Amino acid sequence: MIFRQLYDATSSTYTYLLGDESSREAMLIDPVFEQVQRDLALVRELKLDLKLVVDTHAHADHITAAWVLKQKTGCRIASGEAVEAENVDLPLKDGQTFGVANISLEARSTPGHTSGCMTYVLSDQSKAFTGDALLIRGCGRSDFQQGDPARLYQSINGQIFTLPDNCTLYPAHDYNGRTCTSVAEEKEFNARVGGDSNENDFVRYMNAMQLPHPKKIDEALPNNMRSGKPEDGKLPEEPDWADLRITLAGFAEVEPEWVIQNQPSVTILDVREEDEITEPELEKLDNLMVIPLGQLRDRVDEVPADKPVVTLCRSGKRSSLAIGILKDAGHDKVANVRGGVLHWPSAR
Repeated sequence: MIFRQLYDATSSTYTYLLGDESSREAMLIDPVFEQVQRDLALVRELKLDLKLVVDTHAHADHITAAWVLKQKTGCRIASGEAVEAENVDLPLKDGQTFGVANISLEARSTPGHTSGCMTYVLSDQSKAFTGDALLIRGCGRSDFQQGDPARLYQSINGQIFTLPDNCTLYPAHDYNGRTCTSVAEEKEFNARVGGDSNENDFVRYMNAMQLPHPKKIDEALPNNMRSGKPEDGKLPEEPDWADLRITLAGFAEVEPEWVIQNQPSVTILDVREEDEITEPELEKLDNLMVIPLGQLRDRVDEVPADKPVVTLCRSGKRSSLAIGILKDAGHDKVANVRGGVLHWPSAR
């Protein structure tokens, strides 16, 4: 199984990618609205087919990317039936199995943080995705969204701590850089529910907490009850000056074919050294501007500011560095030519 743990620093949210190596089908658990381009880039670069997006609950600290990802990929949306969110294709009940080709999970109802929290357990019980029900050495708060500390205690002990001790637990959040834990660790060391703590200890602990109102709840919750669909029903605006793809490294890229077809409307900046350039390499291209990368910072004012700029080098690596130099100089419409000269039609 292909497995990746991704992180959103603003909300301290973990997103999980699970993909099948043979079928290439994949799912995302707890995707974040602002990280759509990152997640799509990873799916594309790993040559996966996104079939399912799953939320562990209706989050109060960020907006889910489920609806946007469905519009862009045709994937289905799943979340707990008790959440009663709109635009859900697969409402999950306690004990229900779901997944993609060759990857199956069991949905376990773990309310208490919210009434609709779910924990998703891999079929071999080697991994479980606990949302906010159980965090690393902690747990989700229980003072809003129909939270109930007694239910949360029962959920953790009855649905999560009954998993094998060596089951690795992956939470929806961590605020201290920790990535995962295990059932055995949390049974012993969890600061709220571990060790010799009983239900009475836990409930009194949770009721004594005084936490600030979640900063984004008034924005996040209504959107998450629509599975992340904006109130106006429109996809977020994206740059439309080119057929852009964003890489996981964060660079905008265009295909050489697009450059050939649209060369009058862009500045094509070749950042190779002059002794690297030979005429036959770039057929169908007649408006090349050459500034070697090592000279670009000193000569960046020579690059016209009235058109978007696409950058080019032998392999597409050095030219991606040129994007940052151009952005620092005030160019906002810039992209790298994917694969560089090696990917040019005449080189294939």
